[in-house]
Amino acid sequence: MSRILITGARAPAALDLARTFAASGHQVWLADSRPVWSARLSKMASTARYASPVHQPERFASDIADLVAHPKPDRIVPTCEEVFHLARLATTQPALAAVLAAPPMPTLAQLHSKLRFMALCEASGIDAPRTWRLDSPQALADLPDPSALVFKPEFSRFGVETLLRPVPEALARIRPTPERPWVAQTCISGAEVCFYAVARAGRLTAFASYRSTWRTRGRAGYAFAPLDRRTHDALKAIAERLAPHVGEGQFACDAIVDAGGRPWLIECNPRATSGVHLFDRSPALAAAFSEDGPCLEVADFRPRHLAPALWLVGLPQALREGRLADWRLTRREGQDVIAAPGDAAPLAGAVIDGALFALEALASGRSLSAAMTADIEWNGA
Repeated sequence: MSRILITGARAPAALDLARTFAASGHQVWLADSRPVWSARLSKMASTARYASPVHQPERFASDIADLVAHPKPDRIVPTCEEVFHLARLATTQPALAAVLAAPPMPTLAQLHSKLRFMALCEASGIDAPRTWRLDSPQALADLPDPSALVFKPEFSRFGVETLLRPVPEALARIRPTPERPWVAQTCISGAEVCFYAVARAGRLTAFASYRSTWRTRGRAGYAFAPLDRRTHDALKAIAERLAPHVGEGQFACDAIVDAGGRPWLIECNPRATSGVHLFDRSPALAAAFSEDGPCLEVADFRPRHLAPALWLVGLPQALREGRLADWRLTRREGQDVIAAPGDAAPLAGAVIDGALFALEALASGRSLSAAMTADIEWNGA
């Protein structure tokens, strides 16, 4: 029996990873820089804390060193942007480097960058939109027709601040600098799709594709459905090309499928995403992090959703947009991923966590998405 430490416990994906490793007979800990009630109420794992890597980096380093010493995990699996801070620490903490299931820091930075990842796609023969780096007002002024472009910070998440074919008034509010650059991309028309994958020694060991049928205003998905087989296979081929560059750990990509069925990658998240939920907490997913068996693949699945988000965000959205029938169908036909057989209490914990984050967002003047990542995010510095 191995000891597994899963960081970023606030992510629903972390909870399902804990259940996955527990189903394999491993002893599991869930850790975060804040108290997470969905993790605390789960029967599948013990919980631990570390300081915020953004606000208390020295204490964070000390806390991680302590966690590596006890419970002395055989594997550390990050799920959120703490992965960047852990990878940086790994360069000075050999014991952490030996157990961290993530690429080295230079690789993570390349994958996370909206600019450098596009260059990697181009070099790998993967379709991606043309991308420009914006580090000054002049670079912005030199662009071709902005109304045909998408704008976003080079380092960002959940679609925060993204501008899609902006009007001049919205574009005028962008202030790119060398310290905080933006990118502009050719806007690809089509359907947005996603995949989640695990690489082991440069080889793809787990893969799932999906589309988000319900999203927050920040474009974060909270309900998920399968893709057609042709699109799934095309995305898997792309993931297989990327796996040697990732080397070790989790990676996930967003893509646009154009009218001809051709997927164009638009960004990469080198961490866990909602694709974790599609594996039904299979012990085979746990094995994908450490063993060299055949690739575990999920193509067809019953639709999934995050029940608290579906009720608290989705129902008001459905009423506002006239989609109540769609919302009822999603709730009826989909499967909640927060509660699980024999482990239902995290559903109540997730409601508490969501309320606490919402209060923080109101108090700080941030969006909910920004409040959920403010203490762990990494923006290239």
